[in-house]
Amino acid sequence: MSGPALPRYGTLLLACTAATAIANNYALQPALTDVADDLGLSATSTGLIPTATLVGCTAGFALLLPLTDRVAPHRLVGVQLCVLAAALTLAAAAPNAPVLLTACLLIGAMAGVAAQAGAIAGRYAAPGRRGTAMATVATGLSAGILLSRWAGGSLADLLGWRRMLLVFAGLALLGAFATGRLLPRDRPRPQGGYPAALAALAPLLRRHRPLRRAVITGGLWYFAFNVVWVALSLTLARPPYSLDATAIGLYSLAGLLGFAALPFTGRLVDRYTPGRVTVGTMGVAALGTAVLAAGFPHPVPTVLGLALFDAGCFAAQAANQSIVVAVDPDRSGSLTGVYLVLYFAVGALGTAATAPLLDALGWRGTLLTALAALLTAAGLAAARHRKREPAGTATPAGRADSARPDAWRPASGVRRPASGGKRVTGTALLQPPWLEMCLRPRNPMCRDTASRAYCGLGDGDERMGCTGVLRVARTRVRGERAGGAGRP
Repeated sequence: MSGPALPRYGTLLLACTAATAIANNYALQPALTDVADDLGLSATSTGLIPTATLVGCTAGFALLLPLTDRVAPHRLVGVQLCVLAAALTLAAAAPNAPVLLTACLLIGAMAGVAAQAGAIAGRYAAPGRRGTAMATVATGLSAGILLSRWAGGSLADLLGWRRMLLVFAGLALLGAFATGRLLPRDRPRPQGGYPAALAALAPLLRRHRPLRRAVITGGLWYFAFNVVWVALSLTLARPPYSLDATAIGLYSLAGLLGFAALPFTGRLVDRYTPGRVTVGTMGVAALGTAVLAAGFPHPVPTVLGLALFDAGCFAAQAANQSIVVAVDPDRSGSLTGVYLVLYFAVGALGTAATAPLLDALGWRGTLLTALAALLTAAGLAAARHRKREPAGTATPAGRADSARPDAWRPASGVRRPASGGKRVTGTALLQPPWLEMCLRPRNPMCRDTASRAYCGLGDGDERMGCTGVLRVARTRVRGERAGGAGRP
């Protein structure tokens, strides 16, 4: 954590910002036929509009997310939302395709502020609250994605597509005003210049194994996510269903049941390891995929399957991004940029592969492909979890034997933390959430500098590692007991 902890209203503001920003990537899609008729566009030119937005968004992740590590949050988010409002206004006034495509590139790039919101929430979260903060922002992000087409289509039918874009521009300006006044104003301490930060993105992937694993597991479920939703859209649009775009878009509302689980995911990430949460959520998504494959097109199993599938994927994303940020909280923007660029690239492969899969394998065969990707992601997360937390190295939180005297036997060669600074005493370390944090040697939260500070670790202990944190905690408890502190 850099600077003071972000208050709860700040996290909620970031969630609203993420929702309204990311919605601009999809809001125009239901009105593409109206845009084509108004501007006289061909089918090919019309198809370039969502493509330009996606290209801009990917470029924004790569080029703008590292700014999270260099610019004060209130200025970074506020300026980008102002540029987003200007781009939406330009799109609303576009007289021809080139102007509209240029505006869409800018819209996509500035909508990447939604990802910056997650990185900021993770960096400024209070110790032990990172999972909850990032899950809150992920809830807003998911709501923006799910509701954007419905909101954009409804506003376009009511006001026309140009005025609809102006409504979204007004929301962006409102967000710019709020974030400019309420988000933290302290500037991060960057390491090197901005060109050096961009050049360091690829080495980050080589240097940090947790980042590589997060990219692989996240890419697998985002591949599955795109396969399922594109296959559903194509199947419903073809005979014998032949539904129109509005009716197909209503199926996305089933996902609202799914992202309602996200706030609980944050608490689980804070209580248990992200690896455990990922395995569980991938199991939920796999169950939803199986229900969809077997129950489609019947309404009840279809809605239930979509809700379970979305809940699993959205919750896994929140857990996975907490792993990414925990690698190095001071470089959360750069790390998130690397993660999301590759994450969206793998998702694009899923989108491109869906139609051929559907033609070759049919509905159930296509969903079995998605199911295989989800199970592979769960297997990788489970293997990582077993490797990082071998039996006997950690005591699950809440176990009655976790406070036995022999459970606190210090290891030899323990380095004492430097004196000074705020410390949590040994007795307090036996209380939640310190007990839960320090009893898990491989908990990524323990790699957070702020969490180390709460455990009293000084500069000399920066690279001690999570096992060292556990050893220090055990040694302190033993010392306090020997001094008569007693058991709480």
